[in-house]
Amino acid sequence: MPITQQQLLQILPNAGARAGVFVPVLNTAMQRYQVVGAKRVAAFIAQIGHESGQLRYVREIWGPTPAQARYEGRADLDNTKQGDGLKYRGRGLIQITGRANYAACGEALGLDLINQPELLELPQHAAMSAAWWWATHGLNTLADAGDNSNIGSIINTGRRGRTPNGADERQALYEKALNVLG
Repeated sequence: MPITQQQLLQILPNAGARAGVFVPVLNTAMQRYQVVGAKRVAAFIAQIGHESGQLRYVREIWGPTPAQARYEGRADLDNTKQGDGLKYRGRGLIQITGRANYAACGEALGLDLINQPELLELPQHAAMSAAWWWATHGLNTLADAGDNSNIGSIINTGRRGRTPNGADERQALYEKALNVLG
């Protein structure tokens, strides 16, 4: 079930004109990665809505904050070179982060994200990278089970059972999306 611009704006009213830009690329990405049906689409839109500030941000705003400063030198992200934290900061609608994730995403999407990480800021790649990440982390299964809290936990903390940043907003967007798409 493709999402319409009107539905997207009902769920993410702060998206404004960006909703029209993202509807076709979101529908393409969701179809490719089987983010289909009301439960999956509602969960996906809620999570990317939170992660992107309702489609307003496709690049993490850099401080660096204390959390961002910890991106440097993180072996699990393969951020081994000075400046990797900034270069491979969160991008796309789900905020792909770290050299290792950029490499895997780039391979899956046929993009050179190691040398051109800013490609994830383009709407089509921002949406496709989010759907790719979603599918490769098994989030369709959690969406089918209505397990929105663990979806947010995996996206934001890397593990189930933790409280993600913005948990209340993620849940409110999810409930709104289910109502709109129901």
